[in-house]
Amino acid sequence: MLLSRVAADLYWLARYAERAENTARILDVASRLSSLPTNYGGTTNEWESAMISTGAETLFRERYDEANRRNVIDFLAFSPDNPSSIFSCLDVARRSARSVRTAITGEMWTAINDAWLELRHYSVDAMSPRQLAEFLAFVKEACLRFDGSAYRTMLRTDAHAFFRLGTFVERGDATARILDVKYHVLLPEGDTVGGGLDYFQWASLLRATSALTSYQWVFRDALRPWRVAELLTLRKELPRSIANCAENTLWYLDQLANDYGRQGPAQRAARAYHAGLANGTVDAIYREGLHEFLQRVIRENNALSVAIEAQYLR
Repeated sequence: MLLSRVAADLYWLARYAERAENTARILDVASRLSSLPTNYGGTTNEWESAMISTGAETLFRERYDEANRRNVIDFLAFSPDNPSSIFSCLDVARRSARSVRTAITGEMWTAINDAWLELRHYSVDAMSPRQLAEFLAFVKEACLRFDGSAYRTMLRTDAHAFFRLGTFVERGDATARILDVKYHVLLPEGDTVGGGLDYFQWASLLRATSALTSYQWVFRDALRPWRVAELLTLRKELPRSIANCAENTLWYLDQLANDYGRQGPAQRAARAYHAGLANGTVDAIYREGLHEFLQRVIRENNALSVAIEAQYLR
């Protein structure tokens, strides 16, 4: 049985590595949208929507006057004052990895340490669109390398279970936030749903979640907003869907319950969270309201995280 301190470091190591990747994906979709031809219209600020999607709007407003390209990239990628910036996430992940070197593999340490060292070569003051694309590709590839090294080299013990719990709790939250911002923020007031701008925004959102090809395989049809919502919320075949994250979270919590010989509030919260998604339909989501549904998912996911911490990590 792991010490709670070691379990907590593994859990947050996974969460911060996943958060760094998700922030890079959010910046990637903002960059793609900002480069659309002006004849697609609209008065939205894609960089502002990227910042809002991270849930750090208040902190951003305290430090910057305007949500423009440079300020948002600096805040989300490089600012040490933002605890969810890519810089801060990889910094915390590396420190957590160092503190649990005996619980992770050499490949995992090399992946996160190399990512941290490479990150220090980048600066917001040298970020042309091409350089930004290269930087975001580096972050995503580094995090995928770290996640892949964990998947391929960690023993399937309770240490692995806590690590994967952090991954899926963080990923479910990020998917809900990205989808919610598209639905409520990106589409300009008065723009036509289903129009050219709307199409490219949904396509960019699918690219941000690595789900564009998956959408074509599942639905074999043109982009439809309600189908995009279904894919990212209820289709557990998609690794980044909310349903898939909830299912995996429950699976690893059940594994911990078997290992430790008892269940608790975390397992009960995970079952309720998973059941709501497993029994849901896209029609029911739209009757509730997609924004309201996603906000509820974020609250339930956060409540589940609190239950996990209270039961295992303190």
